[in-house]
Amino acid sequence: MTLHSIIIQKLLTTNAHIGRRVAAHHLKIYTYGMRNQISIIDSDKTLICLRNAASFISHLARDKNARFMFVNTNLLFDEIVEQMTKKMGIYSPRDNIMWRMGGFLTNSHSPKKFRSRNKKVCFGPIQPPDCVVVLDTERKSSVILEADRLQVPIVALVDSNMPWEIYKKIAYPVPANDSVQFVYLFCNIITKTFLLEKKKLKALKGHVRKEERDLSTKESSKEIQESVQSKNVSNISSQIGEVLVVPYQNLAPASNDIAEIKNLLDKIVVVKFNDTLGTALGFNGPKSLIGIRDGLTSLDLIVNQIQSLNLTYGCHIPLVLMNTISTHDDSLKALEKYSTSNVDILPLSQGQHPQKKSSSGQSSADELYPSDHAAAFLSLMKSSGTLDVLLSQGKEYVHVVSSDNVAAAVDPRIMSHLSQNNIEYCMEVTQTTSYLSKSKMVNQRQGMFELAEIARTLPKDSTEKFKFIDTRSLWVNLKAIRRLVDTNALKIENLSISKEMEGDQMVLQETAAGSTIQLFDKAIGINVPQFRVVQLNATSDLLLLQSDLYSTSEGVLVRNTAQANPANPSIELGPEFEKVSDFQRRFKSIPSIVGLDSLKVAGDVWFGAGVILKGRVSIVAKPGVKLEIPDGAILENKDLNDPSDI
Repeated sequence: MTLHSIIIQKLLTTNAHIGRRVAAHHLKIYTYGMRNQISIIDSDKTLICLRNAASFISHLARDKNARFMFVNTNLLFDEIVEQMTKKMGIYSPRDNIMWRMGGFLTNSHSPKKFRSRNKKVCFGPIQPPDCVVVLDTERKSSVILEADRLQVPIVALVDSNMPWEIYKKIAYPVPANDSVQFVYLFCNIITKTFLLEKKKLKALKGHVRKEERDLSTKESSKEIQESVQSKNVSNISSQIGEVLVVPYQNLAPASNDIAEIKNLLDKIVVVKFNDTLGTALGFNGPKSLIGIRDGLTSLDLIVNQIQSLNLTYGCHIPLVLMNTISTHDDSLKALEKYSTSNVDILPLSQGQHPQKKSSSGQSSADELYPSDHAAAFLSLMKSSGTLDVLLSQGKEYVHVVSSDNVAAAVDPRIMSHLSQNNIEYCMEVTQTTSYLSKSKMVNQRQGMFELAEIARTLPKDSTEKFKFIDTRSLWVNLKAIRRLVDTNALKIENLSISKEMEGDQMVLQETAAGSTIQLFDKAIGINVPQFRVVQLNATSDLLLLQSDLYSTSEGVLVRNTAQANPANPSIELGPEFEKVSDFQRRFKSIPSIVGLDSLKVAGDVWFGAGVILKGRVSIVAKPGVKLEIPDGAILENKDLNDPSDI
């Protein structure tokens, strides 16, 4: 018998699965069905919600000043609650009396006092708690309303017929029958969770004191630096403004056990941003609907990739498509062909991004600020009920994919590393060309890097000051997001980077210093190979994608191993190739670029079929001259300006 089955059997012995005669519509996600006209609560869902609630309480318990308030008016639970609060060291007879008489959290900022000839009665705490735990939710709806008004997170037992108006105010609902046996089990879990965190905190303080004594005996700053770098990943957050970057090659290989990979993939939900129009490339519609290769668009690639994983491993990875007003309708039409696929696609429409003003002061609908997808995603999680739905489905990690990165992939190897090390936030980065050329061992070493050394987007000028580029491919832990939302630590308004100063853009917009990575306790970067980052921003990128340098396999871009250079060739196409239609007309077929280092094309240039480009090639036609590259031409380290140069 597995551990999971033992726990489920324990839940069943407490009658936690027995609901009411009626199951509210919003609570049917927690029910298994009806039996003898009684709704049956799904014990698996109860277990998931119990874990989420315990995780939140354990996080609060790490703060010695955290205030917990337990609300109970059921006489059957009195002894259980009293024993629990005494073990936790937070028992207060006055508070117990106060909640019996009615908890007035919101009457005023100070306690209400009633004087009589014989006694004084005090209602309401002086300071609001950090968490309210309600054991008899049905009887104490007023407490939930008051806690919600003060924005205090609520952990509560909920039954299958709870009204929506009360249920939506509970941050951590635990669907179960409030039997004495289950309440005892629930309080026992809270007690052990609380005491375990206090024990860890006490041990950590002793460990810190020991480290301070050890560090004071070091003879040089070099030894101190080595000591700091040898710390565990869990201490990453202590390095303010720094992030540990782990090479992709250092990750443990993915397991060969299909069941194990299925278990990992079942915890993932993919969020694909689809917020960019293709008007800059002369395409009338979303950029995700531009043909990449083999008749597939970037939207087709991500759907095919998830579909292949679901079929191969028998898992269930849903896709959330974040559209804008201008991309929503066209994307829905394109998705109609996947109506019978095994991929659950949830298209959502965001508000329009702020528009960038041109030099003349006019706003252009085609020029939008580069959106901070991490901030936009966290804003969605904070403002909608999507987070609760995903957690109830057993999802633990969200893979947030940029609208432009065509080569992003759902990687079980990365997911395994994050799950084993309890990483809350991970961004895939890749080293800049200049940094790669300077450091030959960069792929084999990991270390701490300043966030200011990671460019948010690929700079147009020199990359000397940047060591890495953010690929805009993120992995975020859903439970960590829930914690940030409930503790009010998630300040979306402070994450906006869509501001400009006169002249150059703010450093915050150029670098990852303003990244949401700083909100999370355990955050890392993974240095992925450069071929995992292919952005579709211009027709030069389209040339890369449609060439023999890449192929597709089950929705994933695969790079040609014959290309020795780890970096993609530098390609610069003139304004004659700017629009997709012009690009397609000027190439009979896409040239072979395996072995190409750089290509510059400008002027009235036309390519024949079967052209091969190698090394450094520059083709700049003189004004008024039509330069046609013949079929089968091989150009290696060539500078062409006139037909006679061919």
